[in-house]
Amino acid sequence: MSFFCEKMHKNRTYWHNYTFMKSRRKFLTSTALGGIGIGLGSACSDEVIRKEGNSRIDYSKKYSWKMFTTWPPNFPILGEGCVLFSQWVEEMSGGRMKIRVFGGGEIVPALETFEAVKEGIAEMGNAAAYYWAGKIPSSQLFASVPFGLNAQQMNTWLLAYGGEQLWREIYEPFNLIPFTTGNTGVQMGGWFNQKIDSIEDISGLKMRIPGLGGKVWAKAGGTTVLVSGGEIYTNLERGVIDATEWIGPYHDYLMGFHQVAKYYYYPGWHEPGTAFESFVNREKYLELPPDLREIITSALYRLNLWLISQFEMKNAEHLELIKKTGKVQILAFPDSVLKELKRYKGEVIDELIASDPASKKVFDSISSFKELMGPWTRISEKEFYKTQDL
Repeated sequence: MSFFCEKMHKNRTYWHNYTFMKSRRKFLTSTALGGIGIGLGSACSDEVIRKEGNSRIDYSKKYSWKMFTTWPPNFPILGEGCVLFSQWVEEMSGGRMKIRVFGGGEIVPALETFEAVKEGIAEMGNAAAYYWAGKIPSSQLFASVPFGLNAQQMNTWLLAYGGEQLWREIYEPFNLIPFTTGNTGVQMGGWFNQKIDSIEDISGLKMRIPGLGGKVWAKAGGTTVLVSGGEIYTNLERGVIDATEWIGPYHDYLMGFHQVAKYYYYPGWHEPGTAFESFVNREKYLELPPDLREIITSALYRLNLWLISQFEMKNAEHLELIKKTGKVQILAFPDSVLKELKRYKGEVIDELIASDPASKKVFDSISSFKELMGPWTRISEKEFYKTQDL
């Protein structure tokens, strides 16, 4: 990673100096003739035009922003990705835009990131949208739905089917504009110290599993326990909890769960493709010159691709490391168990959309997307994966 950044830095200096003046003239000309389609689409273009009018844009002005994250400083992949994003923005802007990244707790507690950006204490935030379920129930649907969309499908729904536009409509009253910026891919089902052979084995089982997945677990008879990341290992080791989900082989290996659990189950039915978000303070974003807005938008979508690529690579490598320990049995949940969990998931979603109109609107969009994509996915992705085992 460091070699990549150093090499790109050396190669870009001349290129930036040459292309900046050329692209700036072209950008200003096209803006004057054709309006400002810069990534937010029609929802923001009218407001942008009203703010800018025909005023001259100062391209010499420098901007300094703060990004608050919900992750510990330099947290593997997630925190590291935010730092890379800030470097990309500074490089692409020729130093006109600098974004300093702060981990959760460095300035405000992690779960106060949403409010801090809303109020302008920081201009940007990075998190997973299900953290805000208490204030915006529909937000969790933009992160992950049990038995829902995988990473590829999530990106397609958000970026090609209108999901991200729905997201922005829901965040607009909070003075925020969200962007999708990465995905875990399909997660693992969790670490257990008891085998799961039937749905009855879940009864009374104490598991650290949050969000909608936790509600499904509770309906299946399990006990949901909320434990902070730093306490999971000790609680699992001491039997305070019987099981825990986390993310995938990479982060799970770093946490050391393979040292204190007997069974590692798959698939991650509860989070089949968890999307992450970056959000900007709407007012601060619209005050920027249009080229800096476009640079931020482009860098965020680059982060989206970088994150899922890192998760896939690191998970593949660390699954092999876990296997080599010889201490853990890696098992699939029985189909009968998955079928029952999926049935309980239906009850959880029904309760959510009955109590929150915004959640119904979002889930209806997800459902119609799945209906559209189903026939194609079954003869493309599903059938192709079968050929890999021939």
